Amino acid sequence: ELAARSNLSMASLGKALVVFGLVVAGLGILLWGASSVPILNRLGRLPGDIYVRRGNFTFYFPVATAIIVSVVLSILLALMRR
Repeated sequence: ELAARSNLSMASLGKALVVFGLVVAGLGILLWGASSVPILNRLGRLPGDIYVRRGNFTFYFPVATAIIVSVVLSILLALMRR
């Protein structure tokens, strides 16, 4: 019984790793294709993003980008719940 339970957990782990790998590959393909969309190229360099560079010190805080990404994800998740 212990061997059967061990094989079942290994099979579950294997399936989870395959699904995770496919999700990561899908995200990679989406990001690769998104580089040709002009609006997505602006993310991270919006007017509300804070960027300070002094000598060898750089501070970057993407305030506007974080707000936009948060709103878009909230809308998408709200639509998926319905």
